[in-house]
Amino acid sequence: MTVVADVLVGLVALIHVYILVLEMFLWTAPRTRASFGTTAELAEATRTLAANQGLYNGFLAAALVWGLIADDFQLTLFGLACVIIAGLYGAATATKRILLVQVLPGVLALAALLLAR
Repeated sequence: MTVVADVLVGLVALIHVYILVLEMFLWTAPRTRASFGTTAELAEATRTLAANQGLYNGFLAAALVWGLIADDFQLTLFGLACVIIAGLYGAATATKRILLVQVLPGVLALAALLLAR
């Protein structure tokens, strides 16, 4: 992989680590609630569900980091495909903002990965 592809994949992984932290540890914090558009009551009621989502985002980040460390094209490709598919589903069911936050970086990293091959 080229340096550009590695950097973009790394950034996508960092985005998902950040999402993990928000959803698993900061879900009820005022800034997180504002980001996700939830009330204090809804955030408290959905805390466990959000933590579960956060864990899945951590798995996405782990796959990407593993792919980078192992220099494994197929694992990195799979991780990016999962990120993009999850983002498309989130954009269809939650908020279109996910297209910019998750899908666009994933697509850019995927394009760089494929061009580097």
